[in-house]
Amino acid sequence: MMLTKAGEYAVRCMIYLTTAGTGSVVARRDISEAMDIPGPFLAKIAQELARAGLIQIVQGARGGYRLLRAPEEVTLLDVVEAVEGEIFLNECIFRPNGCGRSDFCGVHQVWQKARAGLRQTLSVPLSELKGNC
Repeated sequence: MMLTKAGEYAVRCMIYLTTAGTGSVVARRDISEAMDIPGPFLAKIAQELARAGLIQIVQGARGGYRLLRAPEEVTLLDVVEAVEGEIFLNECIFRPNGCGRSDFCGVHQVWQKARAGLRQTLSVPLSELKGNC
């Protein structure tokens, strides 16, 4: 499994917004330049972050993006799943009823454990992630 560019850029955007704090509007151009994210791609990612309730898109000359929740309340998992969708490692975890082997397959349990471990690891609040990525 590999994070897409959209996921990586979403994390960069949110990390940058945490430095401004909740409620502060940050210009798209500032984020784009500071975090090396192409402007049009950032606009697309921002739409997904806004749909997930993580940011607000502010229109106008003084517009940009604003965090809607405190950095302590937003996890890396929230950001990744806002853009990538819920994390599943394989089809039998995504659709357990679609695999007739799930009840007795030893690998199924390993996939479940790996997924739970990854989700736990990514559950770190943005406030604990220091520095720019």
